[in-house]
Amino acid sequence: MAIRINLAEALKLFVDRQVASRGYRNRSEYLRDLIRKDQARNRMREALLEGAKSAPVVSADKSYFERLRRRLSRV
Repeated sequence: MAIRINLAEALKLFVDRQVASRGYRNRSEYLRDLIRKDQARNRMREALLEGAKSAPVVSADKSYFERLRRRLSRV
């Protein structure tokens, strides 16, 4: 599926610099990479929001942090 995108000259120059300096083969490859990264950010955001809605598995009290410090000091 082809999509035509009109960009202001400044944005075209920016995209062309990114393509040249970051090793992309062309503008389309650069834009596909941006879209994939945006999809990954959206998945991460959704997972974080879902986690925020759920009940905590452990209570983060003083003893929790003491156990965590002990465990980390063994590493």
